Amino acid sequence: MKKIVLLFTCLFGISAFAQIKVLKNETLVEIGKDNSVGLYKKDDRFTVNYQDLNTANLNTFRSFSFQNLNKDVSGLYELIANGFIDTPESNIVLELPSDIIELHFEKNYGTPTVQFIQYINKNRKYVGKSQFLNKKQIDKIFGKTNGKAALYDKPATMNNINHMNNQQPVNQASSTAPISNGNRKPRK
Repeated sequence: MKKIVLLFTCLFGISAFAQIKVLKNETLVEIGKDNSVGLYKKDDRFTVNYQDLNTANLNTFRSFSFQNLNKDVSGLYELIANGFIDTPESNIVLELPSDIIELHFEKNYGTPTVQFIQYINKNRKYVGKSQFLNKKQIDKIFGKTNGKAALYDKPATMNNINHMNNQQPVNQASSTAPISNGNRKPRK
């Protein structure tokens, strides 16, 4: 009897501590990636992941996120693209909800490049730096080469389509008339 009670106690103890909870799988859509820098989308939130070159451990990856409220993804791409054309004299500073990002432009071997510098939690003590990226790499990351740049405004586009479907046709008479092609005369 003592062995049976001991066995049930052990089984109950193991089952109480061995609970596995299945979490909901969050879907991230990869917009683009080049080497160790990538842009990802979940709903209307965009995340830039990069390998932090500012740490001794090269396995450190960091990220910063923002929402595409006023076409901010396209605006960021244009800001970087314009920086390649006309290199700014100082870093461009961007304030995100939880971080500060600087776009550091520099010419490497005559080629304009940009580097993301992240002040984590808006604290100047904790700094993450991406690799230097050229125009071709930025185009790949922002989905310009694979056609995924169309995903930037997908939720807004879907709302506009629904809005258009709910509108009345411009010409009510033509929407109820029989359809005819240009070769046949309409019926009288």
